[in-house]
Amino acid sequence: MLTESETGLEITGLKNEQIGPVDCMIGLGECVAVTGRSGAGKSRLLRMIADLDPHEGDVAFQGRSQNMVDASQWRRQVMYFPAESGWWSEYVKDHFNTGPETVALLHAVALSENMLGMPVHRLSTGERQRMALLRGLLLKPDILLLDEPCSALDATTTARVEALFMHLRANGTTIVLATHDEAQVRRMTGRRLRVLDDGRVREEAV
Repeated sequence: MLTESETGLEITGLKNEQIGPVDCMIGLGECVAVTGRSGAGKSRLLRMIADLDPHEGDVAFQGRSQNMVDASQWRRQVMYFPAESGWWSEYVKDHFNTGPETVALLHAVALSENMLGMPVHRLSTGERQRMALLRGLLLKPDILLLDEPCSALDATTTARVEALFMHLRANGTTIVLATHDEAQVRRMTGRRLRVLDDGRVREEAV
């Protein structure tokens, strides 16, 4: 049993009209998969954890409930990464503070720093996916809620991104990974939350 000091996320009675309730404890540096058929509610579960969608129940990080934290602070600390992120400026560089850390992250996921000067619409889907990931990582969230983070990537690039995730985990970052990729589940996680067709969520070993 994890103690409070070891717990990245404590999810208690989390539900809405379509999914739940969910009760789960996720340790610091752990990666837990969320699986289920398309439309079952995987993204909804991640969005409730991030306090982006209405819900009952509670989510706490290291003993602090999301109800005790300003919503913007919570979402920066417990960050949701959708499969297709929004962009508020035409050029990629407007979304980044350029510097050595940015360049290192770009190289880690096989992106060129020259891409910072490109219009967003010139990037491929996979490039936008990785750029949005790095944009969030530079804010140093404690919890990554990843919604199909490698869905547009080939096997080689997926391996690079997964290596980055493993590095972050080794440094204490907790990951909740929604994916249809069973091979990725086996590589990245030791247990899963399976969203069933009736909205119930069952915890299983991988």
